[in-house]
Formats: sequence, C-alpha cells, structure tokens
Amino acid sequence: MEEFRDPDGPIEEFSRGRFVILNEIHSELGEGFGKDIRLVGMVVSEWEERKGHILEKRMITGVFDQDIGVLIIGIGVDGMIEVPEETRQYIHDHGIGRLILKKTPKACRKYNELHREGLNVALLAHGTC
Repeated sequence: MEEFRDPDGPIEEFSRGRFVILNEIHSELGEGFGKDIRLVGMVVSEWEERKGHILEKRMITGVFDQDIGVLIIGIGVDGMIEVPEETRQYIHDHGIGRLILKKTPKACRKYNELHREGLNVALLAHGTC
C-alpha cells in the first residue's frame, strides 16, 4: 500500500483511511473529520457529501466562491472514484480553472507542492478504496 509522509505539511501523513493534517488526525475510526476530507487552504472539514464511487456534481461542495485556482481530487487509494465528464465540466463552469485527479497519496503530495508554490488550492480526498 502506498503511503505519504511530508513532515513539513500541511498534509503531514496519509495512509489508508487516515490523514494527519496540521497535526490533527482524521480517520475512518471516527477521529477528526473522518476518512473523506476537504482541505481549502489551511482549513480542514469533513467531505460528507461523497457517497459511492461515482462523483456526482452535488458532491462537489465547499470549494466554490473560495478563489480556488486548482482543485485536486483524491480518487482513493486504489483509484476507485470515477469523475464523469459532466462533473468535470461542472467544476470548470463554477470557476475552477484546473482540475487534478490522482490516487489519494499522490493527491496529498500534489496539494503540498502547490500550496508551497503559493497557489490557491483545494483538496477533496477519499481516504479508502
């Protein structure tokens, strides 16, 4: 299983079902905001709208009207989340110019990279599957 570690964060660690973000644990065991998280800038929240393995438009929440230039979607450890073209277009139509889809460990790494570059970036990440 691929894991992610970056002690300089803001995402410090990720392993299946468990994130450490800004020194706080979020996991499928009920810690913090759980296994599906939303990270906008330095603000973490639960991504409770994500259900199933097909990402619908109604599940993309908390990132619009935030001046986000890049949205990264962590599609799970095994890449099981599908993002249909209709959902991708919805994201672009709502003002987010760049969409990146990656398995969750790589999505965490990319988030940290872009955050360090000073970009306005958000992450919606599924922590299992």
